[in-house]
Amino acid sequence: MKLTGAWDRPAVDDFLTTTVPVRLSCRTPDEHLWMLSLWYLWEDDALWCATGTDADVVRYLQADDEVAFEVSTNDPPYRGVRGRGRATIEPDEEKTLLRRLLERYLGGTDSPLAERLLDSARDEVRIRIAPVRVHSWDYSGRMGDA
Repeated sequence: MKLTGAWDRPAVDDFLTTTVPVRLSCRTPDEHLWMLSLWYLWEDDALWCATGTDADVVRYLQADDEVAFEVSTNDPPYRGVRGRGRATIEPDEEKTLLRRLLERYLGGTDSPLAERLLDSARDEVRIRIAPVRVHSWDYSGRMGDA
């Protein structure tokens, strides 16, 4: 993984513990661009996301595994990490990753959304995004009064 930008590797790793979603960009089988937001974990040098097996993005990534991504703050001062990489998809039959994401983003699995996502009739996959290039930026210095 090639790393450029404002931060060193420990700072990138630290920033990726933030709980904003990752914005993921890919191509459809018709070569159109597609972007979506997903919850993620940064672990083992990869972004890990979960989604339903029947989600459009699963089909898109099976056709073309090249992706771009961004994790950034939504409020000033703006800072974040963006890059590109490759995605792989594997089943998450026990919904292990989904449970971890529900804990991370919602604080638990005791909500109507969690119950719907964890329904036994719903099939789940893990998406592993292995970054090839990562670039960080931090506008805190020039936006300090924002």
